[in-house]
Amino acid sequence: MRPLEEVDIQVSGPAALTAPSLGTLRALGARIDATPAGASPAAPSGPARFAATGRLLGEVTAYTAWADVLPDADAADEATVQAATGMMHVHGRRDGAPRGLAVDYAATCASVLSVQGLLAGLLGRARGVSDAVALGTGVDRAALLTLSQYLAAANAPEAEAVPSAPGGPPFTACCGTAFELEALEPGPWARFWRALGAPEDAIRAGWRPFQFRYATACAPLPEPLHETARAVSWARVRQAAASSGAEVCAVYPLTGRPEAGSGGPWTVTPRDEPVSAPADRGTPPAALPLAGLTVLEAGRRVQAPLAAHLLGLLGADVLRIEPPGGDPLRGMPPCCTDVSARWLALNRGKRAVEIDIKSRAGQGELRELAAGASVFLHNWAPGKAERFGLDADRLASVNPGLVYAYTSGWADRPLPDAPMGTDFMVQARTGVGEAARPADEPPAPSLMTLLDVLGGLLGAGAVLAGLLLRERAGRGVRVESSLLGAAELLTAPAVHRAAGGRARRRPAGFRRPLPTADGWLAPSDAASRTAAAAFPPLRDLPTDQAVAALRARGHCATAVTTDLAALPADPRVGAALTRDTHGSLVVPSPWRFL
Repeated sequence: MRPLEEVDIQVSGPAALTAPSLGTLRALGARIDATPAGASPAAPSGPARFAATGRLLGEVTAYTAWADVLPDADAADEATVQAATGMMHVHGRRDGAPRGLAVDYAATCASVLSVQGLLAGLLGRARGVSDAVALGTGVDRAALLTLSQYLAAANAPEAEAVPSAPGGPPFTACCGTAFELEALEPGPWARFWRALGAPEDAIRAGWRPFQFRYATACAPLPEPLHETARAVSWARVRQAAASSGAEVCAVYPLTGRPEAGSGGPWTVTPRDEPVSAPADRGTPPAALPLAGLTVLEAGRRVQAPLAAHLLGLLGADVLRIEPPGGDPLRGMPPCCTDVSARWLALNRGKRAVEIDIKSRAGQGELRELAAGASVFLHNWAPGKAERFGLDADRLASVNPGLVYAYTSGWADRPLPDAPMGTDFMVQARTGVGEAARPADEPPAPSLMTLLDVLGGLLGAGAVLAGLLLRERAGRGVRVESSLLGAAELLTAPAVHRAAGGRARRRPAGFRRPLPTADGWLAPSDAASRTAAAAFPPLRDLPTDQAVAALRARGHCATAVTTDLAALPADPRVGAALTRDTHGSLVVPSPWRFL
């Protein structure tokens, strides 16, 4: 049995909001009845509607709108959502000006969240803990969620640890090969550049902005490092990486990327042995569908912590496994009352226990906790779980009904010569760097953590699918998601265009904001050409007046957010942003249960 086997789902709405979900829903076993794109939904929550009906599961309907917290005029499509929420600003930090992502990132994330909402709603009803029959989400909500770390940091009372300024990888060898570099420690970083003959002062000055690029979406590196790379061959770059412990990866085009053949963004595999009904059933109806579930999370950085954060938003009790002394990222600046604003964005509301998983005693302690949990979720390096006796089979021996979730870089399908499975390396290897930029920009991975975040969303979806399958089949389940799966989902439209003989890259200037007297504005995709043609006389106007003038002419446009610290005061979205007990900024939940 698959999680949505014998579930019928009626889908209606524009393809931009429904297409990314259809393959996933079919892979989960659902029978899809898709009405023509543009058909009106049965409720006003949004233009996309997913109505699921299953035997013994009841009915749950998910609605997805472009605008759910933003005004409709400011969130009419992917371009305007990216502009209003600050996504164009974050992606454009490397270039020194706002730039739109040429992939439909916000809509893709919203589509994943819609599937999650359906799974959670059906699970809650099957468990008897939730009576919700409908839920809503929005592309604007999804965009704010993906930006939550950047928003929290920008609105913290402290400054960033490193200055934000244009610049960053990829580097380019003398033969023209663009490449990404990964070094998780300063030692390999320094040895790599010394092997290429870079100046010592540039090596020292470049480490911190390079190290913090995951947090700041930019890396103002000393120019001598780029000059050093341009003076040597790609073969020498690879030799330097091999001898230093750093890793490099050429920026692949979409047409040259290796085929992974994953068949979906996650895998869901039930165990052979049946188990008794989960003990977490039968709780009196609660507001959230995961009430009564305990999730053990052993995650670092973004991917697994974000997945567990989403499960917590759906009502689960999340217990983090942290090393002795606690998660070092708790103190990563900027902080709010001595706690990292970025860390809070992913880990707010979780409980924590410190365990040394390298010791036998610690491994035994984690196994004891897993015996009473519903989910164990981690993103350890490949082989680490097996080495510590904490793999799916070992934990199944103490809890046969456990949902064991692994959020990885390359999944269990290692590619030839695959580099380290980190966000920017996977972007480079899978062609995301080409798909994310229009034809007049050189291919380059975005320094916004596109795949870590989308991978975290997929991780939560995989867990929900596993929990629903456990509920229906009475078996423990192993699920896996990956950054590779996130890359395949994100680039699927470009690959589809190329397969149909169309241009795989968006045209020059695609989603390029227009400058005004005091900022930038972004027209919708449909209005971009006509708005750009009508714009020159308006260039010297303030942004609000230029937007009003374009709207008066029938063009859809909105102001581009270029200061995340000003977003709480922005009348378009400020009312949806709150503060936690630490004073850190909180974005709204991606779902509203109706």
